[in-house]
Amino acid sequence: MKIWLDGGLKDIDSARVSVLDHGLTVGDGVFETVKAVDGRPFALTRHLDRLALSARGLGLPVPDLDEVRRACSAVLDADPVALGRLRVTYTGGVSPLGSDRGDHGPTLVVALGETTRRADSTAAVTVPWTRNERGALTGLKTTSYAENVVALARAREQGATEALFANTVGRLCEGTGSNVFVVLEGETHTPPVASGCLAGITRALVVEWTGARETDLPLDVLERADEVFLTSSLRDVQAVHRVDARELPTTPGPVTAKAMRVFDERSGNDLDP
Repeated sequence: MKIWLDGGLKDIDSARVSVLDHGLTVGDGVFETVKAVDGRPFALTRHLDRLALSARGLGLPVPDLDEVRRACSAVLDADPVALGRLRVTYTGGVSPLGSDRGDHGPTLVVALGETTRRADSTAAVTVPWTRNERGALTGLKTTSYAENVVALARAREQGATEALFANTVGRLCEGTGSNVFVVLEGETHTPPVASGCLAGITRALVVEWTGARETDLPLDVLERADEVFLTSSLRDVQAVHRVDARELPTTPGPVTAKAMRVFDERSGNDLDP
């Protein structure tokens, strides 16, 4: 495996980040996970735009997106896989111990791991913790992910692959690494960005390609929705057959099945929509 680190490709055994990197010591960094199909990234332009948005939101210098593109290409060319998880990480770099940043400059890492196509359906659980729709990191894809680690571990304990959050006012928000959609009387809805959820790349494409509506929803909509599905860069569109103890009938349902089919067709025809 080859990894891009601060300007060039390195072998995995020689790619090393300082123990004083702010991404390690305080989680001061942003990242993107990009699906790679047969050695080519999907929706890379959208991912890089969001990387820059997250960096600005965190107060980091905006990354050189041309360099990030070169890094992605180099890593993919060095180890092409049929289906891969391309991870771009951009941190505050070497800094003093504490919250203040140093003047060393940011760290850029691009790595690739092989993955497999997700199952057509999965189980999800709700968790008692909330997303803060008014927090400093709201809407940013940062490396401060410990909250998601804890929630996902809870989901795994209950035989699920995703944990779903409400926000601080009890509205449906998102999963640990996915956006959530519900179908009510044949119409598809997803929480608005104002709920505190991440503006997911796959989420945006599903909204554009299916006409789904952004709707402020209570968390208990999951108890009565006709269908539920998740979206993310590696899940694409994935039906949910169980939420907590509730089994949903006929999974994937007709609306979800159509969304899955539309996404597969449209994404297959254009790798950078």
